[in-house]
Amino acid sequence: MAESESQEGNYDNRGNKVQNFETDMEELLEKMEELTVHAAWMAYDCVPTHTNPALHNALQRLENAFLMCKEQVEKKWQEVLME
Repeated sequence: MAESESQEGNYDNRGNKVQNFETDMEELLEKMEELTVHAAWMAYDCVPTHTNPALHNALQRLENAFLMCKEQVEKKWQEVLME
């Protein structure tokens, strides 16, 4: 009788391990799908930048203008805080 209870316990453990394995595999597959989509979008976004150098230059100018504006806003904010 103890032997049959032991076998049932082993069966339950195997069942749990299989269930855990299946759950882990599903989670990993979902993560892989997300990464694949993310990588595809990154590649898609890179194509116009490489095929149109003017776009890259425009984005660089836009970034520089943003950084200058951000710096000015921070300076003004510090002045307001000092008053």
